[in-house]
Amino acid sequence: MVYTPGRGAIVLAAYDPDPELFARQIGSLRSQTVTDWECVITVDGDDATVRRVLAETAGGDDRFRVLADGERLGFYLNFERGLRAVDPGVSWVALCDQDDFWYPEKLELLLPHLAGAALVSGQARLVTYPGEVVTGRTDRRDLGPAMTLLNNQFTGSLCILRGDLVAPSLPFPRMSTRAAAHDHWIAALAGVTGGTRIVDAVVQDYVQHDNNVFGDPSRLGSGSPLAAIATAWRSARAFTERYEGSSDPVAMLRMLFRVYVGWRQLVAETVAARTGDPSTQIRGFGSERRFWPTVRLLRRARRNGHVAPRFVAEYLASWVAGALIGGRSRTRA
Repeated sequence: MVYTPGRGAIVLAAYDPDPELFARQIGSLRSQTVTDWECVITVDGDDATVRRVLAETAGGDDRFRVLADGERLGFYLNFERGLRAVDPGVSWVALCDQDDFWYPEKLELLLPHLAGAALVSGQARLVTYPGEVVTGRTDRRDLGPAMTLLNNQFTGSLCILRGDLVAPSLPFPRMSTRAAAHDHWIAALAGVTGGTRIVDAVVQDYVQHDNNVFGDPSRLGSGSPLAAIATAWRSARAFTERYEGSSDPVAMLRMLFRVYVGWRQLVAETVAARTGDPSTQIRGFGSERRFWPTVRLLRRARRNGHVAPRFVAEYLASWVAGALIGGRSRTRA
Protein backbone atom coordinates (compact mmCIF):
# COMPACT_ATOMS: atom_id res chain seq x y z
CA MET A 1 0.00 0.00 0.00
CA VAL A 2 1.40 3.38 -1.00
CA TYR A 3 0.70 6.20 1.42
CA THR A 4 0.10 9.57 -0.18
CA PRO A 5 0.16 12.26 2.51
CA GLY A 6 -2.51 14.90 2.18
CA ARG A 7 -2.57 18.14 4.07
CA GLY A 8 -1.27 17.80 7.60
CA ALA A 9 -0.76 19.75 10.79
CA ILE A 10 2.13 20.38 13.14
CA VAL A 11 1.21 20.98 16.78
CA LEU A 12 3.97 22.95 18.47
CA ALA A 13 3.65 23.40 22.24
CA ALA A 14 5.46 26.47 23.52
CA TYR A 15 6.24 27.81 26.97
CA ASP A 16 8.56 30.77 27.53
CA PRO A 17 10.86 29.63 24.69
CA ASP A 18 14.50 30.58 24.32
CA PRO A 19 14.31 33.04 21.38
CA GLU A 20 17.38 31.64 19.60
CA LEU A 21 16.26 28.02 19.78
CA PHE A 22 12.66 28.86 18.94
CA ALA A 23 13.71 30.83 15.86
CA ARG A 24 15.91 27.93 14.75
CA GLN A 25 13.06 25.46 15.20
CA ILE A 26 10.64 27.61 13.21
CA GLY A 27 13.26 27.82 10.46
CA SER A 28 13.64 24.04 10.43
CA LEU A 29 9.88 23.60 10.00
CA ARG A 30 9.86 26.02 7.08
CA SER A 31 12.72 24.05 5.50
CA GLN A 32 10.77 20.79 5.38
CA THR A 33 10.60 19.16 1.95
CA VAL A 34 6.91 18.39 2.69
CA THR A 35 5.20 21.78 2.67
CA ASP A 36 1.44 21.16 2.75
CA TRP A 37 0.69 21.74 6.43
CA GLU A 38 -0.50 24.22 9.04
CA CYS A 39 1.47 24.75 12.25
CA VAL A 40 -0.65 25.37 15.34
CA ILE A 41 1.54 26.96 18.01
CA THR A 42 -0.25 26.52 21.32
CA VAL A 43 1.27 28.80 23.95
CA ASP A 44 1.22 27.93 27.64
CA GLY A 45 1.06 31.31 29.38
CA ASP A 46 2.45 34.55 27.98
CA ASP A 47 2.74 34.66 24.18
CA ALA A 48 4.87 37.79 23.70
CA THR A 49 8.13 35.97 22.87
CA VAL A 50 6.39 33.53 20.56
CA ARG A 51 4.66 36.24 18.55
CA ARG A 52 7.80 38.40 18.33
CA VAL A 53 10.09 35.60 17.15
CA LEU A 54 7.47 34.28 14.77
CA ALA A 55 7.07 37.73 13.20
CA GLU A 56 10.84 38.01 12.79
CA THR A 57 11.43 34.55 11.34
CA ALA A 58 8.21 33.65 9.53
CA GLY A 59 6.40 36.92 8.94
CA GLY A 60 4.03 36.49 6.02
CA ASP A 61 3.98 32.68 6.24
CA ASP A 62 0.30 32.04 6.82
CA ARG A 63 0.88 28.37 7.64
CA PHE A 64 1.60 29.40 11.25
CA ARG A 65 -1.24 30.06 13.68
CA VAL A 66 -0.82 31.05 17.34
CA LEU A 67 -3.27 29.80 19.94
CA ALA A 68 -2.96 31.64 23.26
CA ASP A 69 -5.18 32.97 26.02
CA GLY A 70 -2.59 33.53 28.77
CA GLU A 71 -3.70 30.48 30.77
CA ARG A 72 -1.10 28.09 32.22
CA LEU A 73 -2.09 24.51 31.50
CA GLY A 74 1.16 22.55 31.74
CA PHE A 75 2.70 20.67 28.80
CA TYR A 76 0.19 17.78 28.92
CA LEU A 77 -2.97 19.84 28.54
CA ASN A 78 -1.23 22.33 26.26
CA PHE A 79 -0.72 19.55 23.71
CA GLU A 80 -4.35 18.54 24.16
CA ARG A 81 -5.42 22.12 23.38
CA GLY A 82 -3.26 22.09 20.26
CA LEU A 83 -4.79 18.84 19.00
CA ARG A 84 -8.29 20.20 19.62
CA ALA A 85 -7.47 23.13 17.32
CA VAL A 86 -6.35 20.95 14.41
CA ASP A 87 -8.56 20.89 11.32
CA PRO A 88 -10.52 17.59 11.59
CA GLY A 89 -9.88 16.89 7.92
CA VAL A 90 -6.07 16.65 8.13
CA SER A 91 -4.38 13.42 7.04
CA TRP A 92 -1.62 13.53 9.63
CA VAL A 93 -0.42 15.43 12.69
CA ALA A 94 3.19 15.87 13.79
CA LEU A 95 3.95 16.74 17.41
CA CYS A 96 6.65 19.34 17.95
CA ASP A 97 8.68 20.82 20.80
CA GLN A 98 9.75 24.47 20.79
CA ASP A 99 13.51 24.06 20.85
CA ASP A 100 14.53 21.01 18.82
CA PHE A 101 15.76 21.10 15.22
CA TRP A 102 14.08 19.08 12.48
CA TYR A 103 16.14 17.84 9.55
CA PRO A 104 14.63 18.90 6.19
CA GLU A 105 13.54 15.38 5.18
CA LYS A 106 11.92 14.45 8.50
CA LEU A 107 8.32 14.57 7.30
CA GLU A 108 9.18 13.13 3.90
CA LEU A 109 10.90 10.16 5.52
CA LEU A 110 8.34 9.34 8.22
CA LEU A 111 5.00 10.04 6.55
CA PRO A 112 5.00 7.02 4.19
CA HIS A 113 5.11 4.69 7.20
CA LEU A 114 1.63 5.82 8.21
CA ALA A 115 0.40 3.47 5.47
CA GLY A 116 0.92 0.62 7.92
CA ALA A 117 0.71 2.24 11.34
CA ALA A 118 -1.35 4.82 13.22
CA LEU A 119 1.74 6.32 14.84
CA VAL A 120 5.30 6.50 13.57
CA SER A 121 8.47 7.77 15.22
CA GLY A 122 12.08 8.24 14.22
CA GLN A 123 15.33 8.62 16.16
CA ALA A 124 17.09 11.78 17.29
CA ARG A 125 20.59 13.06 17.87
CA LEU A 126 20.98 14.19 21.49
CA VAL A 127 22.44 17.68 21.82
CA THR A 128 23.00 19.69 25.01
CA TYR A 129 22.10 23.34 25.40
CA PRO A 130 23.86 25.56 26.04
CA GLY A 131 27.10 24.28 24.55
CA GLU A 132 25.67 22.16 21.73
CA VAL A 133 27.61 19.05 22.65
CA VAL A 134 26.46 15.88 20.88
CA THR A 135 26.01 13.25 23.59
CA GLY A 136 24.67 10.40 21.47
CA ARG A 137 21.45 9.37 19.80
CA THR A 138 18.21 7.80 20.88
CA ASP A 139 17.68 4.07 20.60
CA ARG A 140 13.92 3.80 20.57
CA ARG A 141 12.43 0.35 20.01
CA ASP A 142 8.84 -0.57 19.25
CA LEU A 143 8.23 -3.41 21.71
CA GLY A 144 4.49 -3.83 21.26
CA PRO A 145 1.48 -2.48 23.18
CA ALA A 146 2.21 -4.10 26.55
CA MET A 147 5.81 -2.92 26.77
CA THR A 148 4.86 0.51 25.41
CA LEU A 149 2.36 0.91 28.21
CA LEU A 150 4.85 -0.37 30.78
CA ASN A 151 7.75 1.84 29.67
CA ASN A 152 6.99 4.24 26.83
CA GLN A 153 9.48 4.39 23.94
CA PHE A 154 7.64 7.06 21.95
CA THR A 155 8.83 10.62 22.48
CA GLY A 156 6.22 13.12 21.32
CA SER A 157 8.59 15.42 19.43
CA LEU A 158 9.60 12.48 17.23
CA CYS A 159 6.07 11.29 16.49
CA ILE A 160 3.61 11.65 13.62
CA LEU A 161 0.09 10.25 13.91
CA ARG A 162 -2.64 9.63 11.41
CA GLY A 163 -5.35 12.23 11.38
CA ASP A 164 -8.03 9.71 12.33
CA LEU A 165 -6.27 9.09 15.65
CA VAL A 166 -6.87 12.64 16.88
CA ALA A 167 -10.58 12.35 17.67
CA PRO A 168 -10.36 9.17 19.80
CA SER A 169 -7.38 10.62 21.66
CA LEU A 170 -9.49 13.54 22.98
CA PRO A 171 -9.96 14.39 25.72
CA PHE A 172 -6.71 13.21 27.28
CA PRO A 173 -7.13 11.03 30.39
CA ARG A 174 -6.99 13.13 33.54
CA MET A 175 -4.76 12.36 36.51
CA SER A 176 -2.90 14.66 38.89
CA THR A 177 0.57 13.25 38.40
CA ARG A 178 3.71 14.14 36.46
CA ALA A 179 3.46 10.68 34.89
CA ALA A 180 0.58 11.86 32.69
CA ALA A 181 2.24 12.29 29.30
CA HIS A 182 0.64 13.01 25.94
CA ASP A 183 3.03 10.77 23.99
CA HIS A 184 2.52 7.79 26.32
CA TRP A 185 -1.25 8.11 26.07
CA ILE A 186 -1.30 8.48 22.27
CA ALA A 187 1.20 5.63 21.73
CA ALA A 188 -0.87 3.28 23.91
CA LEU A 189 -4.02 4.17 21.98
CA ALA A 190 -2.28 3.81 18.61
CA GLY A 191 -0.78 0.46 19.54
CA VAL A 192 -4.24 -1.02 20.00
CA THR A 193 -6.14 0.77 17.22
CA GLY A 194 -3.80 0.90 14.25
CA GLY A 195 -0.33 -0.12 15.30
CA THR A 196 2.91 1.74 15.88
CA ARG A 197 6.29 1.84 14.17
CA ILE A 198 9.73 3.24 14.98
CA VAL A 199 11.99 4.01 12.04
CA ASP A 200 15.69 3.67 12.80
CA ALA A 201 16.71 6.92 11.15
CA VAL A 202 17.84 10.12 12.84
CA VAL A 203 15.38 12.83 11.82
CA GLN A 204 16.13 15.70 14.20
CA ASP A 205 18.23 17.09 17.02
CA TYR A 206 16.66 16.55 20.43
CA VAL A 207 17.86 19.34 22.70
CA GLN A 208 18.51 18.28 26.29
CA HIS A 209 18.22 20.87 29.05
CA ASP A 210 18.89 20.43 32.73
CA ASN A 211 15.27 21.43 33.36
CA ASN A 212 13.61 19.17 30.77
CA VAL A 213 10.26 17.90 32.05
CA PHE A 214 11.14 14.61 30.43
CA GLY A 215 14.46 13.92 28.79
CA ASP A 216 15.81 10.92 26.98
CA PRO A 217 14.74 7.69 28.79
CA SER A 218 18.24 6.26 28.43
CA ARG A 219 19.27 8.68 31.19
CA LEU A 220 17.36 6.57 33.71
CA GLY A 221 20.20 4.95 35.58
CA SER A 222 20.44 1.54 37.12
CA GLY A 223 21.70 0.70 40.57
CA SER A 224 21.19 -1.51 43.57
CA PRO A 225 17.64 -2.31 44.68
CA LEU A 226 18.17 -0.51 48.01
CA ALA A 227 19.39 2.63 46.26
CA ALA A 228 16.43 2.40 43.89
CA ILE A 229 14.00 2.22 46.80
CA ALA A 230 15.61 5.23 48.45
CA THR A 231 15.38 7.21 45.22
CA ALA A 232 11.76 6.16 44.81
CA TRP A 233 10.99 7.45 48.32
CA ARG A 234 12.57 10.84 47.66
CA SER A 235 10.80 11.18 44.30
CA ALA A 236 7.46 10.22 45.80
CA ARG A 237 7.83 12.81 48.56
CA ALA A 238 8.69 15.59 46.10
CA PHE A 239 5.85 14.66 43.74
CA THR A 240 3.39 14.51 46.63
CA GLU A 241 4.21 18.00 47.82
CA ARG A 242 3.72 19.36 44.31
CA TYR A 243 0.64 17.50 43.14
CA GLU A 244 -1.20 16.65 46.37
CA GLY A 245 -0.30 19.73 48.43
CA SER A 246 0.75 17.56 51.35
CA SER A 247 3.28 14.89 52.23
CA ASP A 248 1.23 13.04 54.84
CA PRO A 249 1.37 9.23 54.54
CA VAL A 250 -1.94 8.79 52.71
CA ALA A 251 -1.09 11.49 50.18
CA MET A 252 2.32 9.92 49.59
CA LEU A 253 0.78 6.52 48.99
CA ARG A 254 -1.76 8.04 46.62
CA MET A 255 0.92 9.79 44.59
CA LEU A 256 3.26 6.80 44.48
CA PHE A 257 0.38 4.70 43.17
CA ARG A 258 -0.59 7.22 40.53
CA VAL A 259 2.93 7.74 39.15
CA TYR A 260 3.29 4.15 37.96
CA VAL A 261 0.45 1.66 38.36
CA GLY A 262 -2.39 4.17 38.59
CA TRP A 263 -1.49 6.08 35.44
CA ARG A 264 -1.20 2.88 33.42
CA GLN A 265 -4.48 1.63 34.85
CA LEU A 266 -6.18 4.82 33.71
CA VAL A 267 -4.64 4.59 30.22
CA ALA A 268 -5.61 0.93 29.77
CA GLU A 269 -9.18 1.52 30.87
CA THR A 270 -9.54 4.66 28.76
CA VAL A 271 -8.27 2.80 25.68
CA ALA A 272 -10.82 0.06 26.32
CA ALA A 273 -13.63 2.59 26.77
CA ARG A 274 -12.71 4.56 23.62
CA THR A 275 -12.25 1.55 21.33
CA GLY A 276 -14.85 -0.85 22.70
CA ASP A 277 -12.32 -3.62 22.15
CA PRO A 278 -9.88 -3.92 25.04
CA SER A 279 -6.61 -5.43 23.89
CA THR A 280 -5.52 -8.54 25.75
CA GLN A 281 -2.00 -7.10 25.64
CA ILE A 282 -2.86 -4.15 27.89
CA ARG A 283 -5.85 -5.53 29.79
CA GLY A 284 -3.52 -6.67 32.55
CA PHE A 285 -2.83 -3.02 33.42
CA GLY A 286 -6.47 -2.20 34.17
CA SER A 287 -8.45 -2.61 37.38
CA GLU A 288 -8.57 -6.39 36.80
CA ARG A 289 -4.79 -6.64 36.88
CA ARG A 290 -3.11 -9.32 38.98
CA PHE A 291 0.11 -9.15 40.94
CA TRP A 292 2.03 -12.21 39.78
CA PRO A 293 1.44 -11.68 36.04
CA THR A 294 2.75 -8.15 36.60
CA VAL A 295 5.84 -9.50 38.36
CA ARG A 296 6.48 -11.85 35.43
CA LEU A 297 6.13 -8.96 32.99
CA LEU A 298 8.59 -6.87 34.99
CA ARG A 299 11.06 -9.75 35.15
CA ARG A 300 10.86 -10.25 31.40
CA ALA A 301 11.26 -6.54 30.78
CA ARG A 302 14.28 -6.38 33.10
CA ARG A 303 15.86 -9.52 31.61
CA ASN A 304 15.54 -8.09 28.09
CA GLY A 305 16.98 -4.72 29.11
CA HIS A 306 13.73 -2.80 28.59
CA VAL A 307 13.65 -1.36 32.12
CA ALA A 308 16.21 -0.63 34.85
CA PRO A 309 16.23 -2.15 38.36
CA ARG A 310 15.11 1.22 39.72
CA PHE A 311 12.01 1.11 37.54
CA VAL A 312 11.12 -2.39 38.77
CA ALA A 313 11.51 -1.35 42.41
CA GLU A 314 9.42 1.79 41.94
CA TYR A 315 6.72 -0.05 40.02
CA LEU A 316 6.35 -2.71 42.73
CA ALA A 317 6.30 0.00 45.41
CA SER A 318 3.55 1.71 43.43
CA TRP A 319 1.57 -1.55 43.34
CA VAL A 320 1.83 -1.94 47.12
CA ALA A 321 0.78 1.70 47.61
CA GLY A 322 -2.27 1.11 45.44
CA ALA A 323 -3.24 -1.97 47.44
CA LEU A 324 -3.07 0.02 50.68
CA ILE A 325 -5.31 2.86 49.47
CA GLY A 326 -7.74 0.88 47.31
CA GLY A 327 -6.22 2.20 44.11
CA ARG A 328 -8.20 0.03 41.71
CA SER A 329 -11.06 2.50 42.08
CA ARG A 330 -8.96 5.68 42.45
CA THR A 331 -7.31 6.37 39.12
CA ARG A 332 -8.94 9.72 38.42
CA ALA A 333 -7.89 13.01 39.98
